[in-house]
Amino acid sequence: MAASVAAAARRLRRAIRRSPAWRGLSHRPLSSEPPAAKASAVRAAFLNFFRDRHGHRLVPSASVRPRGDPSLLFVNAGMNQFKPIFLGTVDPRSEMAGFRRVANSQKCVRAGGHHNDLEDVGRDLSHHTFFEMLGNWAFGGEYFKEEACNMAWELLTQVYGIPEERLWISYFDGDPKAGLDPDLETRDIWLSLGVPASRVLSFGPQENFWEMGDTGPCGPCTEIHYDLAGGVGAPQLVELWNLVFMQHNRLVLRRILRRAVRFSMEILKAPPGFLGSLVPVVVETLGDAYPELQRNSAQIANLVSEDEAAFLASLERGRRIIDRTLRTLGPSDMFPAEVAWSLSLCGDLGLPLDMVELMLEEKGVQLDSAGLERLAQEEAQHRARQAEPVQKQGLWLDVHALGELQRQGVPPTDDSPKYNYSLRPSGSYEFGTCEAQVLQLYTEDGTAVASVGKGQRCGLLLDRTNFYAEQGGQASDRGYLVRAGQEDVLFPVARAQVCGGFILHEAVAPECLRLGDQVQLHVDEAWRLGCMAKHTATHLLNWALRQTLGPGTEQQGSHLNPEQLRLDVTTQTPLTPEQLRAVENTVQEAVGQDEAVYMEEVPLALTAQVPGLRSLDEVYPDPVRVVSVGVPVAHALDPASQAALQTSVELCCGTHLLRTGAVGDLVIIGDRQLSKGTTRLLAVTGEQAQQARELGQSLAQEVKAATERLSLGSRDVAEALRLSKDIGRLIEAVETAVMPQWQRRELLATVKMLQRRANTAIRKLQMGQAAKKTQELLERHSKGPLIVDTVSAESLSVLVKVVRQLCEQAPSTSVLLLSPQPMGKVLCACQVAQGAMPTFTAEAWALAVCSHMGGKAWGSRVVAQGTGSTTDLEAALSIAQTYALSQL
Repeated sequence: MAASVAAAARRLRRAIRRSPAWRGLSHRPLSSEPPAAKASAVRAAFLNFFRDRHGHRLVPSASVRPRGDPSLLFVNAGMNQFKPIFLGTVDPRSEMAGFRRVANSQKCVRAGGHHNDLEDVGRDLSHHTFFEMLGNWAFGGEYFKEEACNMAWELLTQVYGIPEERLWISYFDGDPKAGLDPDLETRDIWLSLGVPASRVLSFGPQENFWEMGDTGPCGPCTEIHYDLAGGVGAPQLVELWNLVFMQHNRLVLRRILRRAVRFSMEILKAPPGFLGSLVPVVVETLGDAYPELQRNSAQIANLVSEDEAAFLASLERGRRIIDRTLRTLGPSDMFPAEVAWSLSLCGDLGLPLDMVELMLEEKGVQLDSAGLERLAQEEAQHRARQAEPVQKQGLWLDVHALGELQRQGVPPTDDSPKYNYSLRPSGSYEFGTCEAQVLQLYTEDGTAVASVGKGQRCGLLLDRTNFYAEQGGQASDRGYLVRAGQEDVLFPVARAQVCGGFILHEAVAPECLRLGDQVQLHVDEAWRLGCMAKHTATHLLNWALRQTLGPGTEQQGSHLNPEQLRLDVTTQTPLTPEQLRAVENTVQEAVGQDEAVYMEEVPLALTAQVPGLRSLDEVYPDPVRVVSVGVPVAHALDPASQAALQTSVELCCGTHLLRTGAVGDLVIIGDRQLSKGTTRLLAVTGEQAQQARELGQSLAQEVKAATERLSLGSRDVAEALRLSKDIGRLIEAVETAVMPQWQRRELLATVKMLQRRANTAIRKLQMGQAAKKTQELLERHSKGPLIVDTVSAESLSVLVKVVRQLCEQAPSTSVLLLSPQPMGKVLCACQVAQGAMPTFTAEAWALAVCSHMGGKAWGSRVVAQGTGSTTDLEAALSIAQTYALSQL
C-alpha cells in the first residue's frame, strides 16, 4: 500500500508541475464533455453559495494596484485586501474591522514578485497573468479548517456537480528546516469527507505552503485538483481550489502587454491595433462584475493601443539586432550578455530580458546567463548608490504583540486629541497638551517590559495621545513628553506609528519610566504646523490638477513632511510648462482668498454618492473624517449641492490648517514620469516657495544677461570659450536649483539654445583664427615635404584645425605644430601626407615628440595630437624634425 501511494504521489507531483501541456492534451471529441459554463455563471454560483447558504458578506474586488502596501507591485491574490486583518493592523473603527465571514471575486495580476506566473503563460492551459480569484474568508475565529474544507467540497460536488472521483487533494507535509510540522489535521478532515487515501497526498512548502510575499501572512494550504483524464492513464490535473490556513507571519503590467503584442503579431499574425480592439470584449465579459471597466473603457483602449504601437517599433529593431548578432556567432557560441542587456528594459529598446530569452530559445540559442547576472549585479549596485537613503525601520508591534494586547483587554489608543488645536485672533495656532497614562513599554527588540532605564530607546503605548501617527501620506509628529511632577525632564519622541488601532511612540528615556506613570505630551508645534500646511496644500494641488487637466486626473499616492510634499497623479501625457503654471495659479488663488477649511466626522455611508468627492481606494474608518475647503461639510455632502465639484472635498484623517491663507504660496519644484500615465510632482510652500520664486527670477536674469553677451559677439576664441563655460555652469544651476518647474523648463530650453549658438560662434572664430595662422606659416615656410614649427593657439582643437588647413593647401607636406601654454604645458598636433605613409605615421610622430616632453599622444596614422611639458621648445622641435626626416 505504501509503495502504491508513493508511486501515485510521484505521478501527481509530475502532473501538477507539467500538465496540461499544449502538445500533451488528449484530443477527445468535444461532444463527450458537457458544455462549459460561462464565467459569470461560475462566479455567481460561488458568491450566492457563500452568501445564501453560509451567511457570508459579499465585498467588491479591490484595485489590482495595491494602496498603501509597498511590499506588492500588484494584487496577486484575493486575500491581499484583507492583509491588515491578518496582520492585526486594521483600524478598529473601519468597516473592515467588523468583517467575520466574507466572500469576493478579486481581480489578480501575477507577473512579478513572489507569485510570478508569467513564465508559465503560453506553455500550458492552467496559468494566467490576469485572472479572477473567487474566495471565502473567515476572520476572528469564525471558522477554520473543518468548515472550510466542508464548504469547498459541498460547492464543488453538489452545486457545480463535479464527480467526486475526479477530485484529488494535496496537503502540507511539513518543512523541518523551517520547524513546521505536517498538517495532519487537514489530511484527516479530507479522509473523513470520504476522499480515498490514494487521492489525498502530501507535498512540501513549494506546493502546499502559501505566502503572499517575502514578508507577511502565510500558512499551510490544501489544494483541490480536477483530473482532466478522468481516471484513464496518468492524471492530467488542473488546480481548482487552494484553501489557505493563515497560521504564521514571516518577516510588474507592461511586460504582460508586450509579450501579448509579440505573440499576437508573430504567432497569431494579427494586424497592429489588435489588442486594443479586444478591450470592448473584455468590458462586455467582465463589466457587470467590475463596473470600473465600463467607466474607463476608452482610457484602457487608448493606453493599450499606444503602448502596442510604441512597442512594435522597438520589437522590430530588437529583432534586427538579434538576427544580425546571430549571424556573427559560431554554432556553439552563446548570445552575448551585453547585447541582451542593451535590448532589455534596462537599456534602450524596451524588450524585457525574459522576452529576449524566449526569442533566443525559439532559435535554439543559449544566452550568456553568467554575463547577464554580472551586468544585473552592476546595475543593482549602481542603483543602490543612486537611491535615496532609506529611513530606518523603527520599533513595531507585530501580530503577536497585538494579539497579546487584545487578550489583556487593552483598549485602542484614543488619538482624538491630535485634532485639538485652534486659531488665535492673531493668526497663530494654539496646540493643546495631552494628559495620558503609560499602558505598555517595549524595548528596541519589541519585548514588553515593566520599566525602561536611562538612555534606553523604547516604545510607549498610552491610553491617549495628541501625536499624529504616520498614515495617509502625512509624516508622524515628533515632540516630547514629561512625567507628572517632573516637568524639567524631557523624554524626546522621535515618531509615532499606528499598529492595529494602537499608537506606538518611539522615545529615548533620559530617566526611568514605568508602567502606570502619568505623562504630559507636547507636539513639536513648528513641525506639526509645517505638516498641516503641506497637507492642506496637497489637497489644493490635487483639486487644482483636476481643474486644469480634467476630472480624469486622479491621485495615486502622496507623502508630505514640513520640508516638501509629493503627489503622484494619473496623467495621459507629461505636464507642459503652461499647465504647471496654471496649476500653481489656481492654488495661489485659493490661498489668497484665505478660505476656511472645514473638518468633520460623518458616517461613511453618507460619502458614498457625493459627486466629485475625492477618495483613494483605501479602507476608511466609520465614521470617516471629511475635509472641505471653503464649504461646510454638511453642504459639501449634500448630493444636490454639487459643491464637491467646485472645491476640494476629500476623505482624510490628516491634520490640516483651519484657513488656507497660512499655506502662503505653493511652487511645484519638480515633476517626472514614474511610469506611463503616472506623474510625480514635488512642491514646497510658504517661505520655501517664495525663495524658490526668487531664485527662479535670479536665474532668469542670468539667462537674460547671457543672451545679451552672446548677441554682442566675442572678440576672440578665449572670450567665446569663457562665455560657453559660463553658459554650461548656468545650465547646471538651472537643472539643480529649487525653483518653479515651469520656469526651469522654459529657462533650460533657452539656455541650451544659447549653448548651441555659443559653440557655433567658437567654431567660426577657431576656423578664422586657424586660417590666419595657416597663412602666416605658409608665408614663413617654402614649399617642401615638411613643416615643423610653433604657433600660438588657445586650444588643441584650434591647433588641429591649423594643421589640417596647412595640409589642405599643401597636400604633399607633413606638418607638426607645437603651441606653448601657461605653466610650461605644450600642445602638439600633426598630420602626415598621404605619400609618406605607411612607413611614416602621425601617431608615431606625435608619440616621439610628446614622450620627449614627458607627455602622451593619441590619434591615427593620418592625424594625431598630444600634450607634454617643457621649457625647451627648440629641443622638442629638433626631435620632431629629426624623427620626420628619418622616416621620409
